[in-house]
Amino acid sequence: MSFVLMGYESLDSTNDEARRRAEAGAEAGTVVWARRQDAGRGRRGRRWVSEDGNVYCSVLLRPACRPAIGAQLSLVAAVAVADAVTGGLPPAREVRLKWPNDVLVDGRKVAGILLESGADADGRVPWLVVGVGINVLHCPEGTDFPTTSLVAEGLRGEGEGVVKGVLNGFLEQFGRWHRIWRDGGLEPVRTAWLERAAGLGEAISVRLQGETVSGRFGGLDGDGTLLLLPVEGEDVRRIAAGDVFFPGMVDASAAVPSRHP
Repeated sequence: MSFVLMGYESLDSTNDEARRRAEAGAEAGTVVWARRQDAGRGRRGRRWVSEDGNVYCSVLLRPACRPAIGAQLSLVAAVAVADAVTGGLPPAREVRLKWPNDVLVDGRKVAGILLESGADADGRVPWLVVGVGINVLHCPEGTDFPTTSLVAEGLRGEGEGVVKGVLNGFLEQFGRWHRIWRDGGLEPVRTAWLERAAGLGEAISVRLQGETVSGRFGGLDGDGTLLLLPVEGEDVRRIAAGDVFFPGMVDASAAVPSRHP
């Protein structure tokens, strides 16, 4: 896949601009990038703090697939971000993936992913936007999950040069993993994701719409859904969407508006 980069000083949201371009007929591979966002958001409409100095970009794709297949691109993007940032960090730093859309460095969130898409009359996805935010020079405070930045974790560089380097590194890795997914399906992506999985086999809680369920993280099913291993006497549960919390994490989102998805 070749990319066409559209850069902006400021936008409401790179996902919103990518959607506008999609609806106007822009080609797959269009990348919207902004130095800052005025109305950045994450999953479930949470505010995404978007100060100058981080990566905010959205990649437009035209997969023409069913929504469940398109949703797999969140895993593609997560593996791409992990590969992109790992090379620039000291070897001692541990890069992990937290289901469904977070990238962690030594247990602190450094990036998040937001997929948004259209739908045609046949229920297929005519366009899909992969939105990515990566903390490069700074990270938000007061969130319900610990955060960090790449520079704080040892990435060398400063200013716009290091930000563009991270952006270019992500696009290179995303192009590579998108080809792997397109040609080989989800399984090689799923395998790579699980190699970096945070909390695999450990106790977790998953907040769903209207309830929170607990068990052990049993990995990903063949379609990318989370497998929650049961408490004694229950069945394995497949979860397609939810927020994962590890022991000791405070689920503060119900009481305090989140500043980070």
